[in-house]
Amino acid sequence: MADGDADDEEFAPGWLVWSDADDKLVVAYRPDVFDGNAFPAPCLPTIYVTQGRRSRRPGTDRDPAPGTPWYVTLFLEPEVERDAEQYPTEAEAREAARELARRFDAGDVDYRALYQVPRETYFEKLDELTGRE
Repeated sequence: MADGDADDEEFAPGWLVWSDADDKLVVAYRPDVFDGNAFPAPCLPTIYVTQGRRSRRPGTDRDPAPGTPWYVTLFLEPEVERDAEQYPTEAEAREAARELARRFDAGDVDYRALYQVPRETYFEKLDELTGRE
């Protein structure tokens, strides 16, 4: 990465770096809990930092044009996401991802509002882990 490598120390407790590539950083929340046994594997909360929007269609991945903004997106499931935040530099996007991870871990992100069909057991576990009980 141009602006430095990420490590687990940069993120709030429970957030682990899963992937750190040239144009994408992926961190996951509590993979020890959201491991596909008690909850469906797609319910693993993840934060993506990408140069360009993550929703680009398959097969269109190419080197982003110079000046392409960086995006920070929280996913609770593949189709359940918080609106992406846009940043002009990788460093700013990484810092925003660290802050989002801290806010999520502290219970300051309203993940319930992102759902049209609630998953109550999932919410109860997230509430427990983030101190919202």
